[in-house]
Amino acid sequence: MNIQPFFDPNTFTLTYVVYDLQTRDAIVIDPVLDYVPVGSKVATDSYQQVKSFLMNNDLNLHWVLETHAHADHMSASQLFKQDFPGVRLGIGKQIVDVQRVFKTVYNLNEDFVADGSQFDLLINDNQVIEAGSLLIRALHTPGHTPACHSFLIDDAVFTGDALFMPDYGTGRCDFPKGDAEELYNSITERLYLLPEQTRVFVGHDYQPNGRPMEYESTIRDEKQQNVQLSAKTNREEFVSFREQRDANLAAPKLIYQSLQVNIEAGKLPVEEANGRQYLKIPINL
Repeated sequence: MNIQPFFDPNTFTLTYVVYDLQTRDAIVIDPVLDYVPVGSKVATDSYQQVKSFLMNNDLNLHWVLETHAHADHMSASQLFKQDFPGVRLGIGKQIVDVQRVFKTVYNLNEDFVADGSQFDLLINDNQVIEAGSLLIRALHTPGHTPACHSFLIDDAVFTGDALFMPDYGTGRCDFPKGDAEELYNSITERLYLLPEQTRVFVGHDYQPNGRPMEYESTIRDEKQQNVQLSAKTNREEFVSFREQRDANLAAPKLIYQSLQVNIEAGKLPVEEANGRQYLKIPINL
């Protein structure tokens, strides 16, 4: 198994291509569609980097997997489905809970069905997903959102927004249906029970104190050094810390643009009568 990271500095997001160099089988985890709010411009630079890597290495892409419905960037999943025939898109089955919440937030009409049918696969806890020679075991790790899953492949786990580099900590828990106690359970009862040599690949790196970007640690490193939740941190300490910190965090800059697209499996809004597409953003007074 080989792992190729791609870092988007605008959203601090890590996208991963996981592949078998012998069989050429591959998956993509958490792809980014570039969006600039000034001028409301969509671009595909991040997508093109991943696409070029897949094509230059003659990889056979089976799946695009989302660790959750992201609130800080749009997903490029639909571009992969367009350009790589047969590719399927998977996300945790609890995406329906997220869809129901944001259907109300956006006041979406009945054309939007909150049943997860926009995705090819709704993933269950402990489900094994086959991608040719690659076997991916899904671990339900809620707390950041109810639909969060980590993906365990051989000796590597891709944690999305549950667990970050040890010097940054964990994901926030103040989104709708997020829960700090659930995140504590997800990390301590699922991720921290993996073998200590398991490699951890994070979904974001915010480069605290201006250090260079990093994306890989180990379960041992996290248990010993995670500044927010080490193996010595008790439940009450973590929940209190997380809730106090989250109460003072600003909302992600692209939350309304991103979630409107991502609960639709990365589909941009349909064209209206004038040939234009429009994002719907609520006003908070």
